[in-house]
Amino acid sequence: MYYRYQPSPLGPLLLAGDQQGLHLLHMDAAQPWELPQSWMPAGNQLDAVARQLEEYFAGEREVFDVRLAPLGTPFQQEVWQALQRIPYGTTCSYRDLAEHIGRPRAVRAVGTANGANPIAIIVPCHRVIGSNGTLTGYAGGVERKQMLLELEGAWLI
Repeated sequence: MYYRYQPSPLGPLLLAGDQQGLHLLHMDAAQPWELPQSWMPAGNQLDAVARQLEEYFAGEREVFDVRLAPLGTPFQQEVWQALQRIPYGTTCSYRDLAEHIGRPRAVRAVGTANGANPIAIIVPCHRVIGSNGTLTGYAGGVERKQMLLELEGAWLI
């Protein structure tokens, strides 16, 4: 697994991936990340991801085109795939997302899978909000969620 730290308006991002694709994109946490000893600093392996993130933050990219390889359960994978279909600059509720995947009674499970998303920003879990239009929890912090939605021009109540 290769990794690199990517500067961003949200603070440092940790990118990690291999030949299968990007496995994770984590935002800076209060404590430093503990990286597995088997991970190696990336040479140019994560350059495409870094470039596309720079374009996104500059307002020049709405859709990412990088290979993704998030690890999760089949249900999590289903939710993460659905997240990628939420258009740039729009939001939906957890209930909407549950209905979209054909599991209208699984709202809480969808919320849990959304929170477990290992590839923030690119798999846009920040676009999911409460049914009443409020910004609900976000692993990167609600302030970052709001910043991402504002960057995308998403309408918020």
